[in-house]
Amino acid sequence: MTFSLSAKRASERVEVWRHLKRIGTLSLGPSGYLLPITPASEEKFEWLAASIRRYKGQALVIQVNSITDLTDEEIVRRFVDARSRDYAKLIADFRALKQKAKSSTQLTRFRRRFQEITAIDFYDSPLRSRAESLLARAAGPPAGASSKSERRKTKFQNRIWITRPRPGIDRSASAWLIARFIDPAAKFAFAADAKSFRDAVPFDMFQSGGFGHRGDDCTFETLRKEFAIRDAKVATIGEMVHDADLDDGKFGRIEGSGLDRVLIGWARDGVPDDELLRRGMQLIDGVYHSLS
Repeated sequence: MTFSLSAKRASERVEVWRHLKRIGTLSLGPSGYLLPITPASEEKFEWLAASIRRYKGQALVIQVNSITDLTDEEIVRRFVDARSRDYAKLIADFRALKQKAKSSTQLTRFRRRFQEITAIDFYDSPLRSRAESLLARAAGPPAGASSKSERRKTKFQNRIWITRPRPGIDRSASAWLIARFIDPAAKFAFAADAKSFRDAVPFDMFQSGGFGHRGDDCTFETLRKEFAIRDAKVATIGEMVHDADLDDGKFGRIEGSGLDRVLIGWARDGVPDDELLRRGMQLIDGVYHSLS
């Protein structure tokens, strides 16, 4: 969308600018703004253009197939970078709160901010998973979680295990742990809501039941403890995953951060979810065999 509006319309110009920011546009200059080509994007621009014309301004909604000196990959990268900055600000603000100050009202406010960002996260920023996990951890144990006495391996054989799209270090490592020590015949699926797959076992799902962050533990640590996996090398990997996923320096392990960056790089390259998970599981398996 391109538009012009008189400088005398200062308050209206601010209103338009805020609206453009809220719907996630990419600025291409002082009066050009971009959104991915979708019916929803077109509708948002048309409504905004109508408002600008009511303010005695001019506005055009144009479908652009290419931009000189700006590749599709560069455009996508700019969208991803913009949302990554939003997620990074959310994470920093959330961590700045003292633990005791994190009331249910504040958690609700941060979840609302998170949802506003995800609504305009058109190309899946790698930081989405980090922000999502942080909020899920703050919410405490998921509702309806069964006690340890109910966690029997016999109940978790030949199951579909479901998690969120764009798996990072915690979900990749957790899938490896499931396949190697819990359910060798496990199949993995991806969805934003666990209800999408009936009878599937959720892990690291935002605001869903199943296995996830518990207290100070990441999902990998929760699974290890729930299924009483006492392998010393698994415990070491758990420390790496914890420090990389929660970024709290609890164990002083830096190895997991490198693995996490590799997964983020693959995600930015558009590697599909199932392939991203497979590669992540291979990385963790390599780490496991490298430990003495």
